[in-house]
Amino acid sequence: MEQNMPADPPHQAEDVTEHVGYLLKRAQAALRGAMDRTLREHGLTVPQYSTLELLALRPGLSNADLARATFVTRQSGNVVLRGLQDAGLISRPATADHGRARPAHLTEEGRARLGEVQAAVYAVERRMVEAVPAHRMEALLADLDHIAAALEE
Repeated sequence: MEQNMPADPPHQAEDVTEHVGYLLKRAQAALRGAMDRTLREHGLTVPQYSTLELLALRPGLSNADLARATFVTRQSGNVVLRGLQDAGLISRPATADHGRARPAHLTEEGRARLGEVQAAVYAVERRMVEAVPAHRMEALLADLDHIAAALEE
């Protein structure tokens, strides 16, 4: 009779709470919680804020592009866009010029709202970044990028 032997961990760790994946998830959950608390004060969600940031950087993105970039499904992305449009923060044409894509753009109100909330969001990121010694930041960013690339298909 064959017994199931425990698998060897990917690196030396006392338990699962010391695994890289666990620690990455813990950091992501802490960041998301801090972002949620901060953005709630401004009447926005993380996907809404991310969408505003991306549209400020790259006006005219489609729902599909924004959904991918904000890590939500296309259906959820559409809900986010409709909410931002109803709030007067973005504009989209009623119909698509070609295909189904309706490019989104920030309105003046959307630009102003983004400006109001950016300082609060950047303060959250500053708290996170200050926990890492400055001389290690470049390596951390490269390592996180390598981790993501290793898992993307």
